[in-house]
Amino acid sequence: MDRPESRCPPPGSLRLVLTCLLILTAVLTLPMLRTFSLWLHSSLTGSYVSGSYSIVFVNCPNEQIARDIARAILDKKMASSVNILPKTSSLYFWKGEIEEGIEVSLLIKTKTSKVSQLFAYMRLAHPFEIPEVFSIPMDQGDARFLRWLEEGMKEN
Repeated sequence: MDRPESRCPPPGSLRLVLTCLLILTAVLTLPMLRTFSLWLHSSLTGSYVSGSYSIVFVNCPNEQIARDIARAILDKKMASSVNILPKTSSLYFWKGEIEEGIEVSLLIKTKTSKVSQLFAYMRLAHPFEIPEVFSIPMDQGDARFLRWLEEGMKEN
């Protein structure tokens, strides 16, 4: 007959398992904790956290479509500012051939947290089969400008 104490884990092994679980949890949640701590530091000190805002680039076939898209983005509070850069010469591969055309570029200033929403909107609203849409996080920025960006995206 087994003795009851032989079925119990050796002393100290439960502590080892709990320590390993704690370390694993800390490693897995580190990115989230880092983001939260940077946000908290930014909120308390008023300093900017790099990457909180992004610039989204989009090419459109003409100025009217660019203006329509820009207005819709602003109306939906997906961005605070859109620059329309006229007549960009573009050369690109399309279906195995080199194409050349004139496009209008949009520079959209937004919160990084809204970039995926903007991309989804572009897939629906943009006339190109595969719209050119990409973003770059802002590394630095004037604090007053960044506050202005934030205000422009607040819901009423």
